[in-house]
Amino acid sequence: MTSANPHSKGKSGRPAPWRGQGGQGGQGGHGKGRPRRGSDVDDRRYRPNVAMIVQNRAGQVLWARRVGGQDAWQFPQGGIRTGEEEEQALYRELREELGLARDDVEIVARTEGWLRYRVPLRSQHSGFLGQTQRWYLLRLLASDDAVQVHGKEAEFDDWRWVSYWYPLNAIVEFKRAVYRRALGELAPALRVDERVIRQAEPKPAG
Repeated sequence: MTSANPHSKGKSGRPAPWRGQGGQGGQGGHGKGRPRRGSDVDDRRYRPNVAMIVQNRAGQVLWARRVGGQDAWQFPQGGIRTGEEEEQALYRELREELGLARDDVEIVARTEGWLRYRVPLRSQHSGFLGQTQRWYLLRLLASDDAVQVHGKEAEFDDWRWVSYWYPLNAIVEFKRAVYRRALGELAPALRVDERVIRQAEPKPAG
């Protein structure tokens, strides 16, 4: 695994355990410190969360539509439960939201710090103001058929591959700053198989 910032990688080459970075915080900012173990809501009432950008060999990313008929699309994400490590939450959410097992993906990179956004007042509930997120870039190793969004408690009802920067203009406004920072930080780690690109190009006539 590589890291968007090589200094954030642990000695084993795996993502370092739950270590937030300094920053200004606020809308689209880096969180300060790490979320508390004793609560699902951190010190500033932002819920710890993991967000996942799943890429294919062509460098496209998985874009999923939430259930509910609102035609709302986003990257998969989910809360970190009390006592749960980051990677435990990551693989649990992969299974619950996309039907993917640990061996179906490879961790390519993650953001150095926590990125934070506030949800609109009408959507605030359970005592939190928004989410503080660690973002992961994952490479799909399995076939597309392994992605299953129609589980028992599905959060998505459809998905598709889109270009890497497409979500930036398609996501709801209050998440846009965080998406911009996450996509920008992880972009250098994106892995593209040039053979796949060449195979997809139209063949010359004749």
